[in-house]
Amino acid sequence: MALTRSFKDTVKASAERDPAFRAALLTEAVGQFLPVDLETGKAVLRNYINATSGFERLAEETGSLSKSLIRMLITTGHPTASTLFSVLSTVQRAAGAHLAVAASR
Repeated sequence: MALTRSFKDTVKASAERDPAFRAALLTEAVGQFLPVDLETGKAVLRNYINATSGFERLAEETGSLSKSLIRMLITTGHPTASTLFSVLSTVQRAAGAHLAVAASR
């Protein structure tokens, strides 16, 4: 039987070694929220957090409970705008990134 790594481990390994991958993952997460694909946006953001700081550290930085942050990003979770934007602000700061929105036609 072949040995395989889990998707989570693969994403984490890529994020640890490649800043461009981290930036692309975060951009994709936010990009999915804009066309109202909340489920995909939450899933990608959850992967990003797991691959980078983790939920415990994010909880400390946002002043939230880690279990609350995890629950808000599961499929059935319902994040409030204030909590979601607090998380996005924190992960951008930690990544040294600044996401911007541009209108297109």
